[in-house]
Amino acid sequence: MTLQISNLVGGYSQVPVLKDVTFDVKDGELVGLIGLNGAGKSTTINHIIGLLTPFKGSVKINGVAIDDDVKKYKQQIAYIPEQPIVYKELTLKEHLEMTMLAYNLDQNEAWKRADKLLKTFRLENKLNWFPDNFSKGMRQKVMIVCAFLTNAKLFIIDEPFLGLDPLAVNDLLNLISERKRQGASILMSTHVLDTAQRYCDRFVLLHDGKVRTEGTLAQLQALFPEAGKSLNDIYLTLAREGEAS
Repeated sequence: MTLQISNLVGGYSQVPVLKDVTFDVKDGELVGLIGLNGAGKSTTINHIIGLLTPFKGSVKINGVAIDDDVKKYKQQIAYIPEQPIVYKELTLKEHLEMTMLAYNLDQNEAWKRADKLLKTFRLENKLNWFPDNFSKGMRQKVMIVCAFLTNAKLFIIDEPFLGLDPLAVNDLLNLISERKRQGASILMSTHVLDTAQRYCDRFVLLHDGKVRTEGTLAQLQALFPEAGKSLNDIYLTLAREGEAS
């Protein structure tokens, strides 16, 4: 089991945003993290990647907590943020070189993988460009290339489809499927529920900082037969129930 979140209580101030959150992501599994704005998705992600410290509970990757060994913990994660983070002073090539150094990758193997990724996302002729001048979609592709350049065990992907053209969305989904087959675990936060329904193995629905429910689509359909068959129908039903309560 790659990611294990147990009884997590946490947030940004003394008042917790997350309230006893527990779920996992197994090896070779894509889990969709869904919920309304403010439900706690970004807060959960920030705890996983180590930007926030839990008030209570734990986050472990392959049995390692960040306090056990911060380098070992973080080198298991590749993160694709909703808003791309690039450095003004670095070219695309230098972003890739920095990623290789951070993850202690073999340069020859890493560049072979990078060349393939750059061609996939049509960036191969932009190695000497500064990504700060790219469009949002192109910067998002830089984040994707840097993430999938690594040998991460856990991929955290936050709203990956915003700003991507349809071809890039398809290329990303193919990459996700390939890494799943290789045994990597993926946690993906998204509001694009029709795509999530087709590709995710399980779903975790957050509401008001708590896990409202989780399971496969079939399990959710069985739990909420009145909601409809699609993930979108189930999500809207539970969200409305949560807002009314």
